[in-house]
Amino acid sequence: MWWNWVIPIVTLIVGLVGGFFIGAYYLRKQLEKMQSDPQMMQKMAKQMGYNLNPKQMQQAQQMMKNGGGVPKKGAKPQMPPMGRGNQGKRRR
Repeated sequence: MWWNWVIPIVTLIVGLVGGFFIGAYYLRKQLEKMQSDPQMMQKMAKQMGYNLNPKQMQQAQQMMKNGGGVPKKGAKPQMPPMGRGNQGKRRR
């Protein structure tokens, strides 16, 4: 009787935790692949709305090789922002 409630809840929790770790592993593998394939990195940047020039591409690859792209707590970003230029500013 109480097993009818406990087993589904435990199964849900185990599934969520397992899915998280499997997803993190898959994402990490994809990022490792991306480090060696500049076209894949360029494609991802375009999907996010950025158009990287060769210098920015090289900086992004170097950043991914050095630290995985996740800054430590309190650290300043290593790479300049890849904004969209002066898109929001008015010219006078």
